Amino acid sequence: MRVVIAGAGSVGTFIAEDLAKAGHEVVIVEVDAARVESAARNGEATAAEWVAADACEVSEFARAGVDRADVVAAVTGDDEDNLVISLLAKQEFGVPRVVARVNNPRNEWMFNEMWGIDVSVSTPHLLSALVEEAVSVGSLVRLLSFEGGRARLSEATLTDESPSAGRDIAELGLPRDSTVVAIIRDSHVIVPRGDTVLRAGDEVLVLSTPEAEDDVVSTLLG
Repeated sequence: MRVVIAGAGSVGTFIAEDLAKAGHEVVIVEVDAARVESAARNGEATAAEWVAADACEVSEFARAGVDRADVVAAVTGDDEDNLVISLLAKQEFGVPRVVARVNNPRNEWMFNEMWGIDVSVSTPHLLSALVEEAVSVGSLVRLLSFEGGRARLSEATLTDESPSAGRDIAELGLPRDSTVVAIIRDSHVIVPRGDTVLRAGDEVLVLSTPEAEDDVVSTLLG
């Protein structure tokens, strides 16, 4: 997989190193030429290709071979830049998958398919969801949104009173636009099947559309 990462801050370089170790072809695009030179001197993300270019300019961004990318990750520290980079990646270069970092959580509403973004990651919102997930029992907590909010990954911790406790997944009758993707039980991850029986205390991860969310809550939690 060829991944182009726009932004060579701590987030961008970490992602680049991680993906390169996994065997992917990684290109880092950084507007600050001095930063690129510093990275070369310090041996940062040496498995990745570094390109000194302005990813907000079509002609410069093209020098990173974006037209051959499978994924573009816009992870600069500026939300406006990340939006522009995402739009160029999708509209000008036809990149199949565009992931964007949200720096200011108040801007998250803009990070959608209108700007060519398939997945947006807002660290403050994610941390908030994880904190809520850690203390919430008997309620559905939304963790991540995909495809401009058309798909959501949520978590529900079952209680003794949950109507789904003691029943297998196949008999629950979950909405067609939802699926149980994982169960965490006693610190172990269970890949669910139709005959997997849910128990009180299970952390159930569900992927669903927004329209199916209410039915998911009713089925799992009552």
